[in-house]
Amino acid sequence: MTSLAKKWVSGVGLSIFLALGLSACGDDVGKVSLGLFTTKDVIIDAKHDPKIPGVTCHISRIEADLSLADPSDMSISCRQTGPITAAEIANIDKSKNGEVVFKESLSILFKSLKVRRIYDADNQTLLYLSYSTKETNGSHKHALSTVPLYGTQAWVEGGAVNSH
Repeated sequence: MTSLAKKWVSGVGLSIFLALGLSACGDDVGKVSLGLFTTKDVIIDAKHDPKIPGVTCHISRIEADLSLADPSDMSISCRQTGPITAAEIANIDKSKNGEVVFKESLSILFKSLKVRRIYDADNQTLLYLSYSTKETNGSHKHALSTVPLYGTQAWVEGGAVNSH
C-alpha cells in the first residue's frame, strides 16, 4: 500500500471513530433498531432552544453506524415545555431567514443536520425548520414544527409583536 493510500485509510478510520464517538454524545432520549440484519437505528434527541429555554425540540433521525452514507431523513416536533417570555422573543433574530439554533454533523462526508428558528410575527408563532445540508436523491430533506405563543407570557393580545 502506498503512503498516500495509508494516510487516506488512516484518515477515514479516524473520521469514522470520531463520528461514532461524537454521535454517542448529546441528548439522546431514544434509540430504536430498524431490524436484526441492519446497523441502522432511529435516534431521538431532545434539544432545548438556547435563547428560549421554554421550548424543547425532539428530533428523530437515522443513524447508520459504520456507513459513509447516513440517510438525510429526519423529523422534528417542538413544544412549549416551560415559560416563554416577551423578553426572550425580543432577543431572537426576527429576519425571514431566522437563525440556526442547533447543528449536528451527520457523517464524515460534510453532511449536517441544522435547525433554524424563524419567527412568524403575524401569527405569533415560532417555526423550527430542520434540514439536511447535503442533497440526497435530488432533495434537501427537511421538516417543520411550530410553537404558538398563545397562552404564554409572550402573547400580545390583539396583535403581533413588532417583527423588525
